[in-house]
Amino acid sequence: MSIKINNVTKIYGKQKALDNVSFQVNSGEIVGFLGPNGAGKSTLMKIITSFIPPTEGDVYVNGLNVLEHQKEVKKLIGYLPEQNPLYNEMYIVEFLNFVAGLYNIKNRVERIDKIIQLTGLEPEIEKKIGALSKGFKQRVGLAQAIIHDPKILILDEPTSGLDPNQIIEIRNLIKELGKEKTVLLSTHIMQEVDAICDKIIIISNGKIIADDTTENIHKNFNKNSIELKVEFSEKISIEELKKIQGILEIEFLGLNTYLVRTDISKDLRKEIFDFAVKNNNPVLSIQVQETSLEKVFNELTRK
Repeated sequence: MSIKINNVTKIYGKQKALDNVSFQVNSGEIVGFLGPNGAGKSTLMKIITSFIPPTEGDVYVNGLNVLEHQKEVKKLIGYLPEQNPLYNEMYIVEFLNFVAGLYNIKNRVERIDKIIQLTGLEPEIEKKIGALSKGFKQRVGLAQAIIHDPKILILDEPTSGLDPNQIIEIRNLIKELGKEKTVLLSTHIMQEVDAICDKIIIISNGKIIADDTTENIHKNFNKNSIELKVEFSEKISIEELKKIQGILEIEFLGLNTYLVRTDISKDLRKEIFDFAVKNNNPVLSIQVQETSLEKVFNELTRK
């Protein structure tokens, strides 16, 4: 089940929220959809789910145009919006039974039981939704998104406002769901994307500025340099270390540890060790650092 976005533009009044956006999410992928606030992420998700139409362009879900086949597309998609819309006065089972009725699900009792187990809602099953913690409310939101067994999941900030333990629990659940479904996931948590996503799409000011596998996004950024994390026994003189030819930049990280950015054409680890010996200041550790997704995101969106 794939999603194909062709030259989509969305204009609100004089504001262009999306500007000629095109990309594809292939069947079975978990794709991280990243961007600053106001970049157009939620707008595009609402277009994919046929909640709002594009001003220009086309969106296809499993080959179906979302404007021409809205009912069929909605059967294929499970959607969790950023503002999780729940009926707080309902009990969990009551709410899920209501949603299952909207989809005309057969064997409703068995399906609800299965979804409750899958989303880990058993401990709170006797409570009304309004009495649940934010983490369990997100679980209820996910439960309603998958109750009709959709082939595609659209999740807008599913871990927003959760504590670290809740984030890990929801993240693991999404990863498990991704084994059987295509997932498009919007989030501001970079570790989340690194942990579960096969591919990353970055949008800024309504335009796609990156679209590649998670591995390639890391690998291809800063192609002309290498970052080394070096821990010395004692504090060093940054100006003296900079005299080594090929060192581009040095950042002090604290506790006698430095991030040393070097030219990619030469491995300078031997020269750094020689510098340490010459200054009677042993190197305790030296590691090649992969460029963090957070840094990639910051650099690309600032440009």
